[in-house]
Amino acid sequence: MSSIVFTHGDCDGICSGAIVKSALPDSTVFFTSPVSMLGELNNIDKNYDNIVICDIAIDEKTSTHLEKKLNELAEVSTVVYIDHHPLPENWYHSDWFYHDNCSASEQAYRIFERKLSRDMRRVAIYGAIGDFSQTASVKKWEHDWDIRTLYFYAGALIQGITYAGRDYDYKRRILDALSEDMPPIRIEGLLEAAIIASRKEEEIRIQVRQKVVKLRNLAYVIDINGYMSKAAIYAASFGDALVGISCEYRPHKHVYDLSIRLRNSGVDLNTILRRVTLSHGGTGGGHPFAGGARIPEKELAAFLHDLDDALS
Repeated sequence: MSSIVFTHGDCDGICSGAIVKSALPDSTVFFTSPVSMLGELNNIDKNYDNIVICDIAIDEKTSTHLEKKLNELAEVSTVVYIDHHPLPENWYHSDWFYHDNCSASEQAYRIFERKLSRDMRRVAIYGAIGDFSQTASVKKWEHDWDIRTLYFYAGALIQGITYAGRDYDYKRRILDALSEDMPPIRIEGLLEAAIIASRKEEEIRIQVRQKVVKLRNLAYVIDINGYMSKAAIYAASFGDALVGISCEYRPHKHVYDLSIRLRNSGVDLNTILRRVTLSHGGTGGGHPFAGGARIPEKELAAFLHDLDDALS
């Protein structure tokens, strides 16, 4: 059998991809993103027995074409699409689409459970912790291990993945090791990378405290140059704001990429982002408590103020 897996490059994506590879050891794994997913599928150059997609949100602009392509592929391959992000209004739930509010890692374990060692639940737990998605089921699974060790392993994995950034070859080695249920601290170079990442995070925390700008409901930083999601968390903290935002300029595209984190519940960040970004020529969305956006350079200031108003 031949299998291909497309997954996200964060902790939940790597863990869910590792679970699938454990169930389908012949899998070739690629890391991708929502905006690239349709192109990846169009470039598949042979018939695979299994095509599995993990933790990739449905891109609203290409959703119709994406669904059509997946239906075509499902005629010759077993397609499994696992996701937990909010869906576009026009998305149709096909038989190959699995969607729940829990992490992609937990879903992947449940879907492929018959082909997995019971110990692979541990990898699902790492993914759930990394995605802030510890359901009642995950908490029940945690009882089979010393929870302090689980959190140490998960923390090392999350920090090591953060340090890896866009080094997808190394992320693939991490995924391969996890697919064999190798403890993160035994993965070559991971613990050292986690230590470096933790040191850099402390430096970023200090930078954010010095540079944070506070509006009424949100606080933001620009060009901290690293670990955007963490910078957004600390922007909310030091700005004592409902929402924290980290903005990074991408000069080759003349846009800002934003990581956005909700500090307290009470608003649906995903819904607000989808609406406000479109009015400024950008794209955005995510979860109710965390999201991302891409905004044209000239629109950033106006977008931040309009988002601040929307959060009211």
